[in-house]
Amino acid sequence: MAKKTTPRNEDFRSEPLEHALKAQDAAAVAFALRNDKVIVPLLPVEGPAQVRVFRRDDADKYMLLLFSSAATYVKMLPNETDHRVLAYDRALLREFLETNIGVLEAVWFDVAGPHAMQADPADVLDALTLSSED
Repeated sequence: MAKKTTPRNEDFRSEPLEHALKAQDAAAVAFALRNDKVIVPLLPVEGPAQVRVFRRDDADKYMLLLFSSAATYVKMLPNETDHRVLAYDRALLREFLETNIGVLEAVWFDVAGPHAMQADPADVLDALTLSSED
């Protein structure tokens, strides 16, 4: 079962991603995703962890919201009391995107700001699949 976190838990923070978002540097964001971790919100359900995705009222597809820390997720939904998250590495994020790319319209990073960025899911997947030989 997913662990309920507190914003102070340093295991649920990526400094490289924070710095990349602050600089609004897409290449640095890709580097952080490949070499560090990203915080993924989960549905507050019993049983196996389920990634929480979001959808605009009129949209057919979903948005994957990723965060540089648990604190930035809490900032987006301050009135909720159960902020479950997992830290995904490159392999886990890649697997999720490969499985769900057809239902995702966008990937947002730290959507509550102050340094939010948006990316196409295919571009994020491409960044995760780059190897050192490319």
